[in-house]
Amino acid sequence: MEPTQDTSPLTHIGAPDGVAPGTGYTHVVTGTGRLVAVSGQVAFDADGKLVGEGDPAAQARQVFENLRRCLASAGADFGNVVKFTYYVTDVAFLPAVREARDQYIDIERPPASTAVQVAALFRPELLLEVEALALLPA
Repeated sequence: MEPTQDTSPLTHIGAPDGVAPGTGYTHVVTGTGRLVAVSGQVAFDADGKLVGEGDPAAQARQVFENLRRCLASAGADFGNVVKFTYYVTDVAFLPAVREARDQYIDIERPPASTAVQVAALFRPELLLEVEALALLPA
């Protein structure tokens, strides 16, 4: 598959030759510019209180809102994200994570991503954590 180009500094390669296409992610995203690394975000509100105890959809919505705020603080937005890493305590939560994510990203040009099921996060009531890498124009 040929790389596709948009107006961002990024190039999305959906499926390199010999690699099956991904569903909801891009295999390779390249670009040049300034790297923005956003630490894993969890479902805490601005006061540090958990949003959505026991509810993966509510936690995912808060996580992506926190990611939005973190990206904005660096002058970035979801269009600059090249990679997400998802940590979930149960892979059954991934549909809720994707639903929340899809409210923020261009689903036709999704970032690269990795999803990992973990035994636990740093507090037992947390169901998921998401980190992001973004690239701003030089």
